[in-house]
Amino acid sequence: MSSNTFFSHQGPWSDAKELLLCSDTGSWRSKRPVLDEENCIVCGFCAIYCPVQCMEMTAVYFYANLDFCKGCGICARECPKNAISMEPEGAK
Repeated sequence: MSSNTFFSHQGPWSDAKELLLCSDTGSWRSKRPVLDEENCIVCGFCAIYCPVQCMEMTAVYFYANLDFCKGCGICARECPKNAISMEPEGAK
């Protein structure tokens, strides 16, 4: 039995033929990433390391799509310039 018997791909996330943003967060996220644009160097590490790939490139910066962000904080931990902080949900 091959490893592809049950799955169409062998990678941990996707074979690039399916949408990755398939499970919206709903109201259970307790923290959200907030970008400090002055410190951001647009390296893209936040997007590379985001496990659900919810970081979206705008005209200049990467921002989390909060409809799908789980609030895990990996983007903030991987940012080399500490330009992303995790703020409590509902904080300004």
